Amino acid sequence: MIALGLESATELVGAAVADSSGVRGEQWSTGRRRHVESLAPAIEAVLAQCEVPLSGIEVVVVDVGPGLFTGLRVGVATAQGLAQGLGIGVLAVSSLEVLAAQALAGGWPGAVLAVVDARRGEVFTAAYESDGDVPGELLPPALRSPADLAAAAYEARSAASTTADVLAVGDGARRYAAELHGDAVVLAPPTFIGPSPAALVALGLARLRLGAVPVAAEVVAPLYLRPPDAKINWVQRQPVRARS
Repeated sequence: MIALGLESATELVGAAVADSSGVRGEQWSTGRRRHVESLAPAIEAVLAQCEVPLSGIEVVVVDVGPGLFTGLRVGVATAQGLAQGLGIGVLAVSSLEVLAAQALAGGWPGAVLAVVDARRGEVFTAAYESDGDVPGELLPPALRSPADLAAAAYEARSAASTTADVLAVGDGARRYAAELHGDAVVLAPPTFIGPSPAALVALGLARLRLGAVPVAAEVVAPLYLRPPDAKINWVQRQPVRARS
């Protein structure tokens, strides 16, 4: 099966192609917040790099978040359009799980605390440990205050099957590194700042091998974990009504 992975949950935006032999190629860029302008060229470039026609794609793997609202909408809408046009299914994967999969594939022996910067002084978190070919969930995805990160790392270590240190990964972990204090927490290097397209598509294929079933394009939706920023701004601008 040939899979196309679409990554746009954070500022790292790109695409990757993989099949049963592994990841065949990826294209990505970061730091510009230009999801609309960046994703389509990345898809075109990686297909050309791998010499795979668009018609040869058999499943689309997309990062549904949590993450940046614009990025998630662009990624999901692109996955839906491609899948509907090709008559194929979509496999949705969490950005937090992709971050953990990158670290675990690199050989980290303990729990991984994935932290995505949610802006507005908040972070998205989840914790995982190795469970064969895919990460095993220790703490489910949640919206937290940065002040709670040390507690989340402690929870992850307590829930893990090993006593190894907890690795904190993601742009949220680096932004709020001061809150991740503790002898049992290690901050990942900048190479793990965002979920990569290659890690995304590799995780998608691993889940397919374990029995995951792609779904119809129209049922795929972003995992926001909080109202979109536009809605928050609208609510905050509303006048407070006096109680009768």
